[in-house]
Amino acid sequence: MSDIVIRRKHGKTPAAARSAAERMAGELKQEFNLDYDWQGDTLRFTRPGVSGELALDGDEVALRIRLGFLLTAVKPAIEREVHKFFDENFAA
Repeated sequence: MSDIVIRRKHGKTPAAARSAAERMAGELKQEFNLDYDWQGDTLRFTRPGVSGELALDGDEVALRIRLGFLLTAVKPAIEREVHKFFDENFAA
């Protein structure tokens, strides 16, 4: 397994941060058939070969993605897309 770990400060209210995370999860569900659910302020997601969580707090968002063996080859592309999404939705 290979992990992607990203932490970013954000300048959003808790509700706005959760809304951005929910938007991301909805896009992932539609595009990649990812299942997700909220457990407090942590969004957990999974599908075959991928699992992870996105945790929100007052000023930071933390993402951990665990990639199965078959997806390790596309890890750099996934990281680029995650950084792009964070730049667009969680700018400080």
